[in-house]
Amino acid sequence: MRAARYHDYGPADVLVIEDVPAPHAGPGEVRIQVTAASVNPVDWKLRSGEVREHFPVDFPAIPGRDAAGVVDEVGEGVTGVTVGDRVFGLGGIFGATAEYATLTAWAAVPEAWTLEQAAGAGLAVATAGRGLNALGDLSGRTLLVEGAAGGVGSAAVAMAVARGATVIGTASTGKHAYLRTLGALPTTYGQGLADRVRALAPAGVDAVLDMAASGSLPDLVAIAGDADRVVTVADAARAGELGVRHLYAENDAAVLAEGAALGTRGGFTPHIAAIYPLEKIAEAHREAERGHTQGKIVVTL
Repeated sequence: MRAARYHDYGPADVLVIEDVPAPHAGPGEVRIQVTAASVNPVDWKLRSGEVREHFPVDFPAIPGRDAAGVVDEVGEGVTGVTVGDRVFGLGGIFGATAEYATLTAWAAVPEAWTLEQAAGAGLAVATAGRGLNALGDLSGRTLLVEGAAGGVGSAAVAMAVARGATVIGTASTGKHAYLRTLGALPTTYGQGLADRVRALAPAGVDAVLDMAASGSLPDLVAIAGDADRVVTVADAARAGELGVRHLYAENDAAVLAEGAALGTRGGFTPHIAAIYPLEKIAEAHREAERGHTQGKIVVTL
């Protein structure tokens, strides 16, 4: 099968397209013929060596954690899915940007989504869901989402609104109309955020979910009034200093099913910022590294 791989740490140019053996579905897994895989910040951070102290790479490596496609192999013990089903989901930290990939957690693709849109949903929904779950019952509460227009942030906004929260989301001004379509009260990030949040929520916010790692975490703790009411999925370094919980995504099929159900009801459609063919994966990584993407970048196979 064709796959993107890299054989050493480095810039996006280390990515090459090679023929490699296809994986097979093990117990509890499905294999999909991949239509599209997403590009996430963790992918380029792993490739560049930025996080090698915590997540060393076993070379050669196929980038990508989440993908969407059609099931073509079902592993032992798997029920509720058959060959030919359209699914999206997650496997290991590597392996998704290839013609075939194995998933350990998945959900059916809503009919309203394209497979390219579904490819942008897996890690975003899994990360957002874990952060929201850590904040407890959000019904009737006010949640501030920092970095709300990105792939994970937009999933968090839509899921939190569906859970009954009033959501304030930060983003650049040009992305405010998009946040309103998700049900959020938009505001800009940066200096003066506490005053802007107070104007939108005079009684204060009950919880904060940080998706941005923009250096704002101390301000977010001050806005929340207690570090226990703040969760970050992006700023591990500051989290430890401030006593804020830092969480990574888990391969949770129940959370993926929640995102899919929301998509079926029309409450969430993954926003795709750009689509690249496999042969241009280096360009996709470079765009991801520039940051400030509204939605997700995906690579098609």
